[in-house]
Amino acid sequence: MSFLNWIWWQLSPSILSRYAMLGACIIITCLALLAMPYLSWAWVVICVAGFLSLVGAHDLLQNSHAVLRNYPILGHIRYLVETIRPEIRQYLLEADNDALPFSRSQRSLIYARAKGQHSDKPFGTLMDVYENGYEFIGHSSRPMPESDPEQFRVTIGNEQCKKPYSSSILNISAMSFGSLSANAIAALNSGAAQGHFAHDTGEGGVSPYHRKHGGDLIWEIGSGYFGCRDKEGNFNPERFAVNAANDQIKMIEIKLSQGAKPGHGGILPGAKVTPEIAATREVEEGVDCISPSRHGAFTTPIEMMQFVAQLRDLSGGKPVGFKLCVGHPWEFMGIVKAMLETNIIPDFVVVDGGEGGTGAAPVEFSDHIGMPLREGLLFVHNALTGAGLRDKIRIGASGKIVSAFDIARVLALGADWANSARGFMFAIGCIQSRSCHTNKCPTGVATQDHLRQRALVVPDKAERVAGFHKSTVHALAQMLAAAGLDRPDELGPHHIVRRVNATETRLFSQLHYFVGPGEIVNKAPNLSDFYKTSWSMARADSFDALRA
Repeated sequence: MSFLNWIWWQLSPSILSRYAMLGACIIITCLALLAMPYLSWAWVVICVAGFLSLVGAHDLLQNSHAVLRNYPILGHIRYLVETIRPEIRQYLLEADNDALPFSRSQRSLIYARAKGQHSDKPFGTLMDVYENGYEFIGHSSRPMPESDPEQFRVTIGNEQCKKPYSSSILNISAMSFGSLSANAIAALNSGAAQGHFAHDTGEGGVSPYHRKHGGDLIWEIGSGYFGCRDKEGNFNPERFAVNAANDQIKMIEIKLSQGAKPGHGGILPGAKVTPEIAATREVEEGVDCISPSRHGAFTTPIEMMQFVAQLRDLSGGKPVGFKLCVGHPWEFMGIVKAMLETNIIPDFVVVDGGEGGTGAAPVEFSDHIGMPLREGLLFVHNALTGAGLRDKIRIGASGKIVSAFDIARVLALGADWANSARGFMFAIGCIQSRSCHTNKCPTGVATQDHLRQRALVVPDKAERVAGFHKSTVHALAQMLAAAGLDRPDELGPHHIVRRVNATETRLFSQLHYFVGPGEIVNKAPNLSDFYKTSWSMARADSFDALRA
């Protein structure tokens, strides 16, 4: 390349445009320096232009960002816009019904109900009622008088349970102290106490903030056995018995998996293991807190049932169940077989959907692992019904449940009650910034930063928690009355309707397959191949599949 060609290449329009901002800043800085004796304000220009010149020089010399090397100074606009992209989308571009993951309409509904404001809206629905997948509840030509929503209670505990629990039809789903702030946990529990509903602790154990306001607790026990472990992280029966004796703890829930990241386990970095969290979880302060991907207290379905019996005995007869996001169908069928073989019947099962999750999870797990709630719920309901156990075991459902219709829909598919996590997070101020994993939650909900969580005023947010629960259950009572029903347990799949194409709607009872009582164990000839195959593959003595 000749010298003249090299000069032309260096001064080509492309090069000049890319470095024009840097060049302009350098030139302006030099001119301002020359003008300083004559212009008193020239130092302001020097500071601004000089700073940008230094930024541009750094951009040229760094090796991490190709955009900045090609577009010094200007390239930072790209990273700035990328940083605020979620906020721009949420506040300026998002339509009312864009569920990302919750729509503006859903959030507005929760905020209004939590604050005790009118949630009615004028001028008709904003939803496209002719869009495939649109769902509604059929109404009666002879509506019933509205029932008292305070009576929407579910008794959990079979004949093997000495202390059954009368649960609300809507409760707070599992969220641990550590993932949520101390003020958030305190507000949730205080609201649960005011509204007479239950608060699931999450697997992080029972903290002082869970106990402070006296709300009913469901103690979730995960693979880390926080609150009932020895120094090696194994289950400690003595520690469990001591803590389970607390009258505030109404039920015990074994966590097999969760919707956000089933089969993954978890880790709380040592930097986040504060003295309070260390004391609650009974781990060492400042050391990584690990939840293994599997339990150590049992390795087979039969051993799992024995663990259920052990927890029930050690707790003094309180209801014991388990939570899972359904994965391999034969594994749950194996658990059902173990129930039949051991005659140890859990009091409840909570089905979490793959669409659930409050904390951070690997993208592949969030997007592609875990059965969605509707399919998982229906499967569990059918499996227990087909084994002749459904009348002994209550079913809870969790996964994007924030409205009365969401509750009605899971009840129609076989649930006895519903849990909500993110709905109650919205009630205490969450704005869906999706920064839960950064410790920089702007509203103090999902952070351990003491200054940030001060923004969450516990008494005020507790009232909103109770208000959201009360208004949502009241809305459910209104829906049931419109459908000609008295109680939630009267709601069936024939009451919910889904549009399947532009000209046709179908009842849930037409769309979904329902197993009759005892049809699986009795090998009913009309049983679907899916349930036949899953049952034949299931083993009570192992989570592995039986193969022909």
